Amino acid sequence: MDSAIWVAIITGLISLIGTVITVTMANKQTLNTLSEQSKLADEKINGRIKVIEEKIDNLSKRVEKHNSMVERTYSLESRVSVLEAKKGA
Repeated sequence: MDSAIWVAIITGLISLIGTVITVTMANKQTLNTLSEQSKLADEKINGRIKVIEEKIDNLSKRVEKHNSMVERTYSLESRVSVLEAKKGA
């Protein structure tokens, strides 16, 4: 074979190797960046979930207080009805 062909083959192989190395390194860098962004997003989501859980807990406590008040009011109304019935009789 002619030396020009060998030079072309060697140059092509070197270019191919350089391209493969460059693409591999860029891919690793992109994966690292995506991984970091994913971790930050997860932390942000977890923080929001905690806030939502706290709000739900607070609302649950308020609903319990409200329900307790309704039960007490119903009990008082029943007692008043009984007292009014006794008073009227």
